[in-house]
This record gives sequence, structure tokens and C-alpha cells, in this order.
Amino acid sequence: MTRCSPIDYSNSLSVASAINYDIGEGPIWHPSSNKLIFVDCNLGYIHQLDPTSGVITKYEVGETIGVALPCKSGGFVVTSKGGLLSYDEKNQTSLLVPIESSLPSNRMNDGKCDSLGRLWSGTFSSTFERGAGSLYRIDPDLSVTKVVSEVRVSNGIAWNQSETLMYFNDTLSSGIDVFDYDITHGTISNRRRFVDIERKQGLPDGLTVDIEGCVWVALFYGSEVRRYNPQGHLVGVVKLPTSRVTSCNFGGTDLTDLYITTADFKINDDGFPHEPEAGYVFKCNPGVSGLPSYPFGR
Repeated sequence: MTRCSPIDYSNSLSVASAINYDIGEGPIWHPSSNKLIFVDCNLGYIHQLDPTSGVITKYEVGETIGVALPCKSGGFVVTSKGGLLSYDEKNQTSLLVPIESSLPSNRMNDGKCDSLGRLWSGTFSSTFERGAGSLYRIDPDLSVTKVVSEVRVSNGIAWNQSETLMYFNDTLSSGIDVFDYDITHGTISNRRRFVDIERKQGLPDGLTVDIEGCVWVALFYGSEVRRYNPQGHLVGVVKLPTSRVTSCNFGGTDLTDLYITTADFKINDDGFPHEPEAGYVFKCNPGVSGLPSYPFGR
């Protein structure tokens, strides 16, 4: 059977924020405020973008961070080098849960919450030591469970609509994995490869899932966001004018806006050229809606 060529969604691409963020990451739609939350990792800032007015509110955490997620009780939880932080309405930061304090080269990275408010987030070694990272589940009562070991760079996490599947990126593993997910108990099983992605095509970074069960993944150094159907076939692509694409997630009042973060990456010079729009936040309208982002259940 002949497969159709992937749909190119690039003609609906626009700029949501024309700022050269060093590492724009972790886009999360906050439905109660109708704002996009994302971070600038190395500079330690949380940003809230109001798409209607274009106004961006910035909060300074004061250290390198991975992602910021809203809490049910207000404020944010923030992944960091020391572990999971609380950032409250008074702009005060405190350590909620230490993670891997015995591994000074490691820090927490990307993460998301399931519908019951459990946070899934992993770690990686800043020296990129092979297998030094792990994937954790942090429950609303702040109990911590190490779920996967021997991870290189823990990254994108997302679930399908029924939360029976959880997708996960170990960025340097050249592909996306998928687990069976038990939403009642917050457990994973039956890890398997969902799709292989060659290194020369880009490194799989942040990801999200749409209402049709298709997986959208950002390719760092790949200048693309790709859409794979539930069978792992490439069915769509968004081409970006910058190579370091970091993450993507759906937002807007009807969850039909695909927000895409990118990196300027000048603080950590990797020897690759820097494009004028590197670090911008983009928006795409692919004609399909996404799934809601959930807060941490505290």
C-alpha cells in the first residue's frame, strides 16, 4: 500500500513572540487565564503570553530551570537542578522536593502532569554522561517514585486522550518510546519503540498529542515539528525558519493553536549558525485540536 506524502502545515505558521529566547521550552496552555506559559531555561525565566494583547509577563526564578507548570493551588512548580521548586504568587521560590542531590552534574528537565495532577519529569547529566538520568513520578502529596533508569536526556512526555498510552523522549536515543499507562495508579508498562528518527534528521525534543491520537514532536537541529499517526507513520510536518526547535503544545480557547518554542542557544555555543528568528515562539493552525494541559495537583 502506498503511503500519502506528509501534509505540510507550514503555510499556517506565524510568529507569536519575536524575541530571541536562549532556550524557549515547555509551552503549556493555562485555560483559566487563557495564556501560554513557557520558560527560558538557562536564564531562569517563566513567561506568560497573552495571545490577544501580545503582552508577556516575566517571572525570574534565578537559576536554570526545565519547565514551569501551574499548580491547582496557585503559583507554579518548576523543575531545576536541585529538584522540584515552588514559585508562588509573592515571587518567592522554595525547594519542594530534592531530586538526585547526590548527583551534582544532573538536573531536572521537561515534564507534564496527567489529569490526576501527577507530575512526570526526568533528569539528565549536564556532561551528557550516558545513562546518568532517570524518569520520575511526583505525586500531589510530594512522594517521589523513580520509574525509569539509564536515561541519557529525559525530555518530551505526553498522553493520548484516554491516558492509556504515555509517550516519552530520551532525546539521544534516536526516537520516541511509548508505554502502556494506568491512569488509576499512575504506572507504566510494556515500553516499546514508537518511531525511529535518524540523528541527521534532528533530535526528538518536546512532544504533544492531538485529539486524533497523533504525536507531534519538535526536532532540535531538525528545523521541524513532525506529526506521526498512532501507527507511527509520518503524516504531517511544520517547517521552521530556525533549526533548534525545542517543543510544541496546543493552546487557544479551542486548543487549535499549536505553539512551538525554539532556541537561540548563544549561551551554550554549539558551533552551528544562528538564524535571525532563533528563539522565537511560533504558532501554527493545522486544523486539528489538541488535548488540555493539566496543573500539578496541589
